[in-house]
Amino acid sequence: MDTDIKIEKAEPDHLQAIVAIINAGATSIRRDKEFEGWQDYRPAFDALVAAPEVDIYVALNGAGEVVGTYQIHFLKGLAFRGRPRAELESVHVRSDQRGKGVGRLMMAHAEDLARAQKVCMVQLTSNREREGSHHFYRRLGYDQSHLGYKKMLI
Repeated sequence: MDTDIKIEKAEPDHLQAIVAIINAGATSIRRDKEFEGWQDYRPAFDALVAAPEVDIYVALNGAGEVVGTYQIHFLKGLAFRGRPRAELESVHVRSDQRGKGVGRLMMAHAEDLARAQKVCMVQLTSNREREGSHHFYRRLGYDQSHLGYKKMLI
């Protein structure tokens, strides 16, 4: 495990690396719908950073390079006596850094944030093509409790 990893909120300077990491991990449903022009992602990045219920984090190595990223969304709901839940999105580790504990650190970080907000659960979805990720999430104690459905509108 790389002990030099630091997790912090994403800054605009991180955007190019974030886009490269998430696009490198694109599954077949996204592969033809993403593009290389990372600057085009800036409005969405700015909107997410400005939203009070969302945060984007990056994992930085000792050299300050972005080696992982994730988004955490805090969702309101009525279930579980109205306690919020946290949803993780776009959890990605740079391919040359997988297996080094970066993902485990990011997930622990997200769970700590969720506990601090007194959420009832952390939930996420993972494309069925990402079997390695499924194994990873199960090892961390996540149950595959639901079926998920998506309808692409683009």
